Parts: sequence; structure tokens; C-alpha cells
Amino acid sequence: MSTQISFLGIGLMGDPMARRLLAAGHAVTVWNRTHAKAEALAGAGARAVPDVQEAVRGAQVIISMLEAGPTVQQVLAAALPALAPNTLWIDMSSTQQAEAQAVHARLTARGCRFIDAPVSGGVGGAAAGTLAIMAGGGAEDFAEAEPLLSAMGRATLVGPAGAGQVAKLCNQLIVGATINIVAEAMLLAQAAGADPAAMRAAIRGGFAESKILEVHGQRMLDRNFVAGGKISTQLKDQRNILAAAEAAGVVLPLTELVTARYLTLSKTIPQADHAAALIGLEQLNPGQRVGTGPDQLG
Repeated sequence: MSTQISFLGIGLMGDPMARRLLAAGHAVTVWNRTHAKAEALAGAGARAVPDVQEAVRGAQVIISMLEAGPTVQQVLAAALPALAPNTLWIDMSSTQQAEAQAVHARLTARGCRFIDAPVSGGVGGAAAGTLAIMAGGGAEDFAEAEPLLSAMGRATLVGPAGAGQVAKLCNQLIVGATINIVAEAMLLAQAAGADPAAMRAAIRGGFAESKILEVHGQRMLDRNFVAGGKISTQLKDQRNILAAAEAAGVVLPLTELVTARYLTLSKTIPQADHAAALIGLEQLNPGQRVGTGPDQLG
């Protein structure tokens, strides 16, 4: 049965995610600060509106996919006067746990409901409807949301409000570190006389196999650093991981090192894909370079 959905935030991820909902037969109203991006979905059946209150008015479910926690707070503040009681707001942005909990508190006080449901899988996963979706919220609200989320990927309830963001940070912790390790393996193979492409093929299927080795390993060989996941976004995630660690009272020494690497890269190529960690590693090793093609930076 079709659900009236308002989708807020039509960016690299939001566009294909909204298209998946439209393809599943839902009525979707779309809004974006740059209205032209929302209008681009009109041909797929979306109703594009320029005003956020108009976008959320009458919606049963609101889905937001925005750049960061402060932006979520700003959009929520603008939308709040137009929300109907009992509206379910699903925030699929990547934010801090405390930010998600603050949004939950604000919506609850208004008589609305909230799930934080950040995702992993990148633009490709969004387009294919295969995102990993980590949800935090009440069991009944999740049961209502799951059929909608299933149009975009596989959703798992991991705990109360804010827990989805914790799970996403754990995902990004592994992703950010592993990209750097794959880059080091590629450069070591090159420098020590092995063919990096053949090395990667040889270890595929063993204990070192991972989605990062598969996808970003190939990106490094191709020197394709056109953004799927931006360095600036990864740095934001790294900082959120460290903030969560501090709040939880734990020390994450490797994550601190990885954060420093992305901070360095953010000063020169912030819009490149996070696989460009390889470029930063090569800068530490003058004369060493994986692959022979030019850098594709977008």
C-alpha cells in the first residue's frame, strides 16, 4: 500500500534513495535547499516543492538525508510547525549520537515519532536498493518503517534512538581504517616489486577479502578518485567517531591516526573519494605510485 512520504535532501544519496521509493509505488514529495535538484525527480513521479513546510504538510512519514547534524536541526526547526501529530520522522543522515537523541527529544515533545537510520553502501548501493540501514528507535515504529526502508536496502534495529548512529560510526570506523590499509598494501606491493593488481587478485577470497579491497582496491588501481564517498564526509565521520568514543569513555588509538590522515587530505582534495587516501600515502613516499594512469578527481 502506498505511503505518503516527504523526502528532504536530494543529494548524491538522496536522489537514488527517493527514486527507489517512487519505484516501489509510494507517493513522494521531495524538497532540497537547491530546488533544481528536487525538480530533477519530477520525471520519476515525485512532487517537488520549494518550501519545507509545504513539503512535510500532510505526510505520514518524513525521511531526511542531509549533510550533517546541524543541518538536520535547522531543517527540523523549519518543518516543525507544519508536522501533524504522530508523524514518523526517519533521519537517514549521518550525525552524532547526541544529535540524533536531541532530534528524538524534540519530536517526542511535539507528539511525533523518530527513528535514526543512517546507511552504508554508497551511491551504488542507493541506486541498487542494497543499502545497509542501521536503525535506532522503538520496535513498533521500526515495524512501521521497515517496509519503506526495504525499498532502499536491508534495515536492522540496533537499539533505541541514537543507536543507529553508533552502528554507522562503527561501520565508518572500519571503512576509514581499511581504505588506508588497502592503500598501504597496494603501495608496498608496487615498491617491493610485485604487481599490485596481481597481488590483489591473489589475496581475494582469503582472510583479507573485503568490500573495500574489492571496490576501493580497484579504484586505486584505476586511480579513479571521483567521489562516491568524499574525503570531507569521511573526516566528518571520523570526528563523530572520536566524539562518541570520548562520550563512552574509551580510547581508539588507530582511529585517531586514521583521522589525522583524512585531515591532511582534506586540506588539498576534500571533494575526492576517500580512496584517495592512496594519494596521501604516496605523498609520504616520494617516487612511489600505484598505476600509470592520471588521477581522476572529478
